[in-house]
Amino acid sequence: MLFLFFHYSIWWFVLTVGLGLGITAWGAFDIRLGYFTDTFYRRKHSRGKVIALTFDDGPTHYTEQILDLLQRYQASATFFCIGKQVEKFPELAKRLVHEGHTIGNHTFSHSPWMGFYKADKVLVELQEADSVIEAVTGKRVKFFRPPYGVTNPSIAKAVKLTRHQVIGWSNRSLDTIIMDEDKLYNRVVRKLRSGDIVLFHDTSQRTVKVLERLLPYLQEEGYGLVTVDDLLTLHAYES
Repeated sequence: MLFLFFHYSIWWFVLTVGLGLGITAWGAFDIRLGYFTDTFYRRKHSRGKVIALTFDDGPTHYTEQILDLLQRYQASATFFCIGKQVEKFPELAKRLVHEGHTIGNHTFSHSPWMGFYKADKVLVELQEADSVIEAVTGKRVKFFRPPYGVTNPSIAKAVKLTRHQVIGWSNRSLDTIIMDEDKLYNRVVRKLRSGDIVLFHDTSQRTVKVLERLLPYLQEEGYGLVTVDDLLTLHAYES
């Protein structure tokens, strides 16, 4: 009996630990859960049909084409910019702000190891990106989107210190993974709901091509395309 007690106790312990690790991992990689820090990822109740398009990892050469398309359809969007890319393409960062789009922080380097950084290193990434964006655009940003949408205790601690608002998404295009433009387009349209925050990346011609189809479709369907701050009624910048 004692043997059976210890046998089942060990397996119960393993199961409990495994379940806890699984939930924690899910919380780290699904930004919508707000597991480690409060996160905004969509507007649950909206009047009329309205969504927010967002673009990560720029500015790049493709950002200019995206800005041209947005201007053609009189659409607003939000760009979560990498600090070193703002340094590389300052005129595009200035242009997107000048044309009424919102700019947010996407760290300075967008390191693939960001999820393993301690809080002090995450803090440096946030502060350096903030400094570059402010120097180029004059905007002291409040919005932050973590690379890959990963959150953890270190990121939560850094965000608490900087008082950034973490912005996620409710409609993920997977435009960095799916190569087929038709599949990309259909994926976004099939899942689309009013109040969505849609995730794209301004890093490929593929995304530009999808937007050439998506923007007129959204216009025909009566969707208003607004910035994240307008969608969620938040302040994007420090006053």
